[in-house]
Amino acid sequence: MSLTNLLIKKFIPNHENKNDSIVREKFGVLSGIVGIICNVVISIGKFFVGILTSSIAVSADAFNNLSDAVSSIITLICFKTSGNPADKDHPFGHGRIEYISGLIVSVAIIFTGVEFTKSSIEKIFDPEPVSFGFIPILILSLSLFAKLWLGLFSKKIGTIINSAAMKATAFDSILDCVITVTILVGMLITYCTGVSIDAYTGIVVALFIIFTGISMIRETINPLLGQPPDEETIKTINEIVLSCPDIFGIHELVVHNYGPGRSVVSFHAEMPANKNIMELHEEVEEIEKKLKDKFGYPAIIHMDPVMTDDKRVVDMKEKLSKIIKLVHKNAQIYDLRIIPGKQPTLIFHVSVPYDIYQKDSEIKSAVELSVKALDSKYKCIIEINRSYFDSQPMDK
Repeated sequence: MSLTNLLIKKFIPNHENKNDSIVREKFGVLSGIVGIICNVVISIGKFFVGILTSSIAVSADAFNNLSDAVSSIITLICFKTSGNPADKDHPFGHGRIEYISGLIVSVAIIFTGVEFTKSSIEKIFDPEPVSFGFIPILILSLSLFAKLWLGLFSKKIGTIINSAAMKATAFDSILDCVITVTILVGMLITYCTGVSIDAYTGIVVALFIIFTGISMIRETINPLLGQPPDEETIKTINEIVLSCPDIFGIHELVVHNYGPGRSVVSFHAEMPANKNIMELHEEVEEIEKKLKDKFGYPAIIHMDPVMTDDKRVVDMKEKLSKIIKLVHKNAQIYDLRIIPGKQPTLIFHVSVPYDIYQKDSEIKSAVELSVKALDSKYKCIIEINRSYFDSQPMDK
């Protein structure tokens, strides 16, 4: 059994139930404590090496590891806080604290990188001799293996609980390994050639630190601003919903993210208009239960009645579906109604992906012209909706 699995088994009872908020909090606490211990020990070792060798690159890396320890402390605090239950002021819980804390840590890391970039540039014009020995190499090598293990540990935790903060920590640890290897190579070059490149290595390390901070900002700010779920989640939702024989298709799917493991999914489900409403309601509740069991968060389903026994509506929808496929291969039509009269009116919605370049008005005009070419007697009232999925149609 690996050390990671041993720690999980020992300190996280019921660790298989990863969707449980209490279990998830314990994973975060374990990761935070392990990160604090490892990064503090590594930082102390590298500070010692930095003093021993007068290396600005090693000193920068030591401060980088110290910031990682601070990051682990903030992660620990945020996991404890984000696990607080919902209250009157925060009805969807406190999960987004994890993203906010990650953003704060990212800014601090960038600031550290900028400061060491300035120090390294100053040392280019005012160099100091850098010593080289067995003890510094040994300490740096041990820190390299420790950071590599910590990166793999954080990656596994992040995968288990699907935490962007943990995955960012894992990425940061692997990047630290690259930094340490760079420093060791720089020391070896200095030893073999007698030419000190420590200040230049320090700049490389500082730029790595800045790059890490920017990458972490990207990981944390996207869910704060609001981003779509991954394609696998959309595909799974689609499969579960369409497993119901009375649901023909879904649209206007939205997954509201209120923090890791705290989301609400909502969508419209097309169902037969001529079937008993109570029976359909039972089926919808069953689908909501399946989604809750699968993802751990609630689903809100709006039933859209579809006229399956009106041949005129069915035929027109088939014709319109072919027309809108010319706009985009995954465009969909739904909520079609035909209002009779001297000039019959077609009322329907068209769903297109966000990345389509046409404006809504241009799409409407193109569809209206195609309908006129199909049958000039129809008037169209079209509503365009943007969808963040475009990899597969969400109907049977």
